[in-house]
Formats: sequence, structure tokens, C-alpha cells
Amino acid sequence: MPEQPELTIQGWGPAPAGTTEPTGDPLAGTLTKAARRHLVRELGWTPRATPPVPVEEIRLAPSRLPEEAHAALVELLGAENVRTDRESRLLRAGGKSYLDLLRRREGDASDAPCAVVLPGTTEETAALLALCSELGIVVVPFGGGTSVVGGLAGVDPDDRPAVAVDLGRMASVQALDVPSSMVTVGPGMRGPALEQALGREGLTFGHLPQSWEFATVGGYAATRSAGQASTGVGRFDELVAGLTLATPSGVLELGHPPATAAGPDLLGLALGSEGTLGVITEVKLRVRPKPAVAVYEGWSFRTWPAGLAALQNLARHDLLPDVVRLSDADETRANLLMAGGAGAKALRGSLKARGHGEGCLLLVGWEGLPDLVRARKRAASSLLRDGGAVRLGRRVAESWRAHRFGAPYTRDKLMDGGLLVETLETAATWSALPTVYDAARRALQASLSRDGHQPLVMSHVSHGYATGASLYLTVLADRDDALPIQQWLTAKRAATDALLAAGGTLTHHHAVGADHRPWLEREIGPLGVEVLRAVKQKLDPEGICNPGVLLPD
Repeated sequence: MPEQPELTIQGWGPAPAGTTEPTGDPLAGTLTKAARRHLVRELGWTPRATPPVPVEEIRLAPSRLPEEAHAALVELLGAENVRTDRESRLLRAGGKSYLDLLRRREGDASDAPCAVVLPGTTEETAALLALCSELGIVVVPFGGGTSVVGGLAGVDPDDRPAVAVDLGRMASVQALDVPSSMVTVGPGMRGPALEQALGREGLTFGHLPQSWEFATVGGYAATRSAGQASTGVGRFDELVAGLTLATPSGVLELGHPPATAAGPDLLGLALGSEGTLGVITEVKLRVRPKPAVAVYEGWSFRTWPAGLAALQNLARHDLLPDVVRLSDADETRANLLMAGGAGAKALRGSLKARGHGEGCLLLVGWEGLPDLVRARKRAASSLLRDGGAVRLGRRVAESWRAHRFGAPYTRDKLMDGGLLVETLETAATWSALPTVYDAARRALQASLSRDGHQPLVMSHVSHGYATGASLYLTVLADRDDALPIQQWLTAKRAATDALLAAGGTLTHHHAVGADHRPWLEREIGPLGVEVLRAVKQKLDPEGICNPGVLLPD
């Protein structure tokens, strides 16, 4: 198994190998001089050191787990699998959203569980849930801890003690059916470990979200994740052939590969349930042969509308590449400034000479058998040229591939320097996407403007469909050090209201969590909410499974 990076408390993870050692400047080695000047000028940002409080100063309330409950958990799981020490609890105190990190950086770990429990089997998990239901103890499943929407909040209206159900003991390949192209996996297995295990058999599952290093198979399923190659491979929910869900009321075996017409698909209830119905203890995944070739390259469009029109044309002809990532002008400019160096300077000069300015960068990738890749690439390239695109070659795309998991580490450093850094995402039909893009940007700019300066709102399309595409927005602004949490809550509310009104979905792949649940009824209607509540009442009658997430009050 590959060496896995360790969880951290106040950031995304340990700094990657080769990162510049800390200096008096928190942004040394993170921002080029040009990027720093640009952010100071555009945002009105004053670079300053705003480091997190020392870990030992983080406030952690004593565990509220009753002694009799602790004894019962130890009897069920063994003393080594019931932990109440400070570090274990802190490491599972919420997820990795901007708000999560702000609170822990300020020394607030009020959302830490009272204990961490580690079941090792479906049977132990089901017994654990039944016991917690009987004792009135809230359970919050914990895989990689990478939720960015408050998915690990565990906020209980009755203020009952809570335990984090860490799935690290269930982190192995349980069965591999090569003829059927299917693997059965424990929910605690991280992406890199699974990909390595499949690679030994010449297989891949190809799911590569930005949380790749830490996120787990169970988390992918519980949140309906989408990886960077999902345009070609499919979203994670499309890769799931079946799963096992342990609930306080019993165990559900869901899915019947390869297909069935035996009534409504109950598998869909578990996918995206975010731990509110129970704990996923096993996942059956569709896998595929490892691609023989992978070809990635960059293109440029003069404008964002031209790029969207070209992607829509590719989708109409079923020619979307496996990886599609179209950046708007602001994101393209920021990426080139962040990259710095002679290569980025040469690229800017080349684009300017071709009349593109800095343009809108499109990254595309094809993977598979050589003949098929060549044919698909040739046909797609023809349509891209017809849409006004200029080919940039492979260097810019390979640079993205080499650094594609680095953005969350950069976020940590930018927060150290006094910046607000957060993301939100949605999806819409091709016809609605331009309106959603404009509405979300305007809302963020209006709500985060300070002293005549607007935030930097960068956007890209990263998942294409026949009927539309996703939209991912990254926001940078000078942080309000007096009210940083309220500053983002106000902006998030404005942007969410705007994108929903314009025809966007509440979330494309980050899930609902605690952050989005006030808007869920707008997305699925009051009857839809009641249907979900009825299912939860049947499977979790005492409401112990991740309360405060998904379902609105």
C-alpha cells in the first residue's frame, strides 16, 4: 500500500515534498511577485501574517460520553477501538471547508466528537448503530475528513453526545472479479491505495477528485462525488454497482449488477445520503482496463462564451474528451500569474500575438486504446478549431496534471496571509449556464466588495454532459479579520440564492452537508423532503445518524 499522508487539524494536510520551509513571510514560495502585486491591487489586500493558534491552545471540551456508554462501546469493539484522547478527537473535528478551518485556526474545536470508534466489519457497525440508538448517542461517519460543506458537523438539536465512526479498519479490497470488471472495497480505503491495488491487475477506477490523497471510497459514495475525469469515466455514483448500508434498524444490501428492473432503485437512496441513514460498509465498483495511452493538451479561446459554445458543440456530437476543464479569463490570468517563470511568460506572449490576450484556457485529455484516442482527438480537435480555438500543445496540460492536487495546500498558505479563499460549485443546462455564471459572479462581487475593491472570482467548467455542464467558482478576497465567518456566510447566501434563481443546481459534487441544507427544499420540493424524512424515520427512528446534515429543519 502506498504511504498515505497524515490527517492534520488546522489545514488540508502536511505540506507536499519540496515545499519551501516556513519563513517570516507566510506566502514565500506560494505567490510570484506578479501574483502578489495583482492581488494587492485588485483586492485591496494587505498581506499580513495570520497564522493559526498553536494546536495545544485549541479549545476542546471534555468528553460527554457517559461512563456506561463508554463501557458498552469497549465491550463491543475492544478498548483499542474506542478512543477519547485529545488528538483523536481533534483530528475528527469537522471537515476542510473554509469555515471549518477558520474555526480551528482560531482555536475552536466545539464540533469535535466525544469519542472516536473504529468498527471493523458490517456486523460490528450494525451492532454499534443499534447500541448508539438505544443509548441516545449521535454517530457521524468519518472517512478522509475532506467535506467542504459541513458534512461532518453532527449538530444535534437534542445536544446528545456524539461519536465519530472512523472507517479506517475497513480499508481493503475484499473481492476482485476481473471477468465482470468489478471490485468490492471497504469504505475506508483511500483513492491512491485502491488505484495501486487495481493497477497490479491492469485495472483502474479512474476517479480523481481534488481530495484524492485523503478522501475514501465510502465518502465518495455518500456524497456522490465527481472526479476530474468524470466527463469520460463517469461520476462516482455511476461507478457504483452496489453497496452495503448498516443502519440502526438493520443492514441493507443494495444494487444487483449488472442491472435489474425489480422496482425502484433503492441504491440511489444510499448514494448521496451523507451518513444520515446509516454507515456504508462495503462498495461494489465498476472498474476498467488501465488506459494504454493518455494524451493531454491545452487550447485557448478568445472569450468565455466562445469556449462554452465549443464545449456544447462537442457534447452535441458526443465528442467531449475524458477530461474537460475550461477556465474563464480571470482564472486563466490568475493561473498564469501564479505559475510565473519563462514558460508562463512565453505562453502569454504567444497568446497575445495571436489576438487572444490571455484568453480562456481549455485543458482536455483523452485516455484509452491508441487508435480510439487518436480518432476521438482528431474529431474533437477539428470542432475546437471550427469554434475558434488555438492549440497550445501538451506542456500547459502536463503542468496542470503535475500540480492538480495542490490547490488546497495553496489555500492554507493564502489563509496564513490574511485572504478569504473558498469555493462553490453548481451545474446547469447549456442554455442556462451563461446566466448562472453571471448571476453567481455578480452576487459574490457585490457581497464581498470592500472599500471600492471587488473580490477575485475565478470560474471553470470541469464536468461536461450532453445537456449541460458543471461550474466551479473560486473566490479570493481580503479577509475581514473582525468577522471572517459572517463575511463568507453572507457571500455564500447571496451566491446560492442567485445561482438557484438563475437555474443552477444547489450542488454538483460537494454534497449538501450543513451548509446547503437550508436550500434543499427549493431543490427537491417539500414533498421530496418529506419522502427523505420518512425513509430516515424507518431506518434511523431515534435520529442518531449525522443529524444537522442534508435534511432541513
